[in-house]
Amino acid sequence: MAKQLEITLTRSPIGRPKDQRVTVTTLGLKKLNHTVVHNDNPAIRGMVAKVSHLVTVKEIEA
Repeated sequence: MAKQLEITLTRSPIGRPKDQRVTVTTLGLKKLNHTVVHNDNPAIRGMVAKVSHLVTVKEIEA
């Protein structure tokens, strides 16, 4: 089975550098506590690593 990542925005991107705000919106996160599910791949992992202080990540089996 393929792994997926459940990503939740837990801290606001307001006041953060523009590249971090863009990364949050690229992940599909719109509001605080909004959760999205993405397939686990290196591109998504890189984006999560860039904004790891703003999000929480949970691995799920699909």
